[in-house]
Amino acid sequence: MERPADKIYDVLKRYWGFTEFRPVQERIIRSVMDGRDTLALMPTGGGKSLTYQIPGLAQEGLCIVVTPLIALMKDQVDRLRARHIPAVAIHSGLSPRAIDIALDNCVYGDVKFLYVAPERLATEAFRLRVVRMNVSLVAVDEAHCISQWGYDFRPSYLRIAELREKLPGVPVLALTASATKLVAEDIMRHLRFAEPHILRSSFARPNLSYSVRHTDDKNGQLLRLVRNVPGSGIVYVRTREGTEQVADMLRREGITAAAYHGGMGHAERSLRQEEWVSGRTRVMVATNAFGMGIDKPDVRFVAHYSMCDSLESYYQEAGRAGRDGMRSYALLLVSSDDGERIVRRFEQEFPPLEKIKDIYERVCSYLQVGIGDGAQASFLFNIHDFCAREHLYSGTVVSALKLLQQNGYMTLTDAQENPARIMFCVSRDDLYKLRVQRDELDHFIRTLLRLYNGVFTEFRQIDEGEIATWSGYTVQRVKELLKRLWQLRVIRYVPSNRSPILFMDEERLPRADLYIAPETYKRRQELMRERFEHMLAYAANETRCRSAVLEGYFGEGAPAACGVCDICLAHKRAGKRQAQGCATPSADGGLREKLRQRLSRGAADPHELAAEFPGEAQQIGRALRELLDEGIAGTGRDGKIGLK
Repeated sequence: MERPADKIYDVLKRYWGFTEFRPVQERIIRSVMDGRDTLALMPTGGGKSLTYQIPGLAQEGLCIVVTPLIALMKDQVDRLRARHIPAVAIHSGLSPRAIDIALDNCVYGDVKFLYVAPERLATEAFRLRVVRMNVSLVAVDEAHCISQWGYDFRPSYLRIAELREKLPGVPVLALTASATKLVAEDIMRHLRFAEPHILRSSFARPNLSYSVRHTDDKNGQLLRLVRNVPGSGIVYVRTREGTEQVADMLRREGITAAAYHGGMGHAERSLRQEEWVSGRTRVMVATNAFGMGIDKPDVRFVAHYSMCDSLESYYQEAGRAGRDGMRSYALLLVSSDDGERIVRRFEQEFPPLEKIKDIYERVCSYLQVGIGDGAQASFLFNIHDFCAREHLYSGTVVSALKLLQQNGYMTLTDAQENPARIMFCVSRDDLYKLRVQRDELDHFIRTLLRLYNGVFTEFRQIDEGEIATWSGYTVQRVKELLKRLWQLRVIRYVPSNRSPILFMDEERLPRADLYIAPETYKRRQELMRERFEHMLAYAANETRCRSAVLEGYFGEGAPAACGVCDICLAHKRAGKRQAQGCATPSADGGLREKLRQRLSRGAADPHELAAEFPGEAQQIGRALRELLDEGIAGTGRDGKIGLK
């Protein structure tokens, strides 16, 4: 009789058309199919989803996937359904009825994959149904969220241990792209692994050339990259305004470029993304909202115009280049005041505890949640509108929400598509009087009531296209009539939109009862500072292979030099000169550093530099030659020397 594990190649070929697994993928798959709890450390883009999708399909029963990323959840479900694999998702953005139907299908239907947001694990609806499901595997994506030592701790992840109690004998596969040794041990402890068991994929990207340029002329360095490297690319910029400015600059230089950020409408973002994926737009200039779930293998370069908060973020974003295995480039641009800017941002993002309580109260008032209300409820939450209305800095609000989340009060999910919703706010009798007075609205209201029940007691999802079909109006006219009923205070109407959802883990508490554990606050501050410092050290490094620095950070024992980053190439050039017998004596290290700092403030003529450092003309010449030969400095058209 054929063992289930022998099916994995058949499943891979049948559904994905591949004949071979990537390194480590097969070991992870066979491990969970043997019933072993497994922690898999795999970089983003390393094929994580196949490690649970293959065993899920090769075995009887259902695979539960816990993930906090709603956009990614929807993307995965759509991709599985496109391959005729039954999958459903449960998250805060769904109505209670839609959640009930999805859970019933998992109990009685032929669903193979149930994607669930961690906050749903605690709900009565889920806990009652899950014990009746035939579960073969529990996969925990972004598993670092379960560790209080992780950079994105979420208390809702601790519920997974309770889920294990309800599913005895079902193995757990924990997946993460960023876990230090301490975090890995914490994950296995919280998930109650029968025994420690880690399988690690390499974080090396041999086709990706990392480089850092210290310059105050970021535009010049960016243009140099874009002109020298053919193909499409991404430029990451921290602010929305910055994306527009850099995209304008590239267009003025004759390069097809578009900006992408969270402040744009969904239709516009989708159009820009599609034009970039198809190649009609060459460069996408974006905030870090761009890239999640986008599968474009031929990105030739990723440039960071602003420094990231952490090496985790940098590795993930830079790693969107060269997914097809061809030579690609990851460039980090650093100006002389970037370090100070990060320190200022760091200070802004850690408001005093009283400020966090103030933001909690303001958020609850903004959402119209009274004291004692709101437990387990979901709300659309436009953070940019909230910050503008309350005159608050978004970084402070995001940090406050993160701390409120880590203390179990509320969870802000990622942005997602939300269908239009309505609820009648008048009684049936009052509605009858209104209908007698207005003929067009009378016909329209009858259509609404015929299509949707329960609209007097709760918000119901509606489809403006469906209403148009049944009423005989255009979609545009339907939207106008819905707005008219809203203005008449007959209905509450939330148009279709793309917005994050805020989930209240607990009822709203009076301010005096709100407790933010000082150790949580302090720990988050320490973790963030630690991550900033690693990022700054990566940018300042001038001696060690950049790929080896990244691999070492993610726990690789003895990473080898990549041979293709800017540091490795500089070492090769220096070695070549020595082999040819034309090496010059090395310049004084202190002078080199003084020159580097001087050039970081702007390019200068060699004579100007000689005047600035009197009595060291010969040494200056030697130091400048070394900086030029190693690719750290370059000569502009005007003959001035500046840092690359």
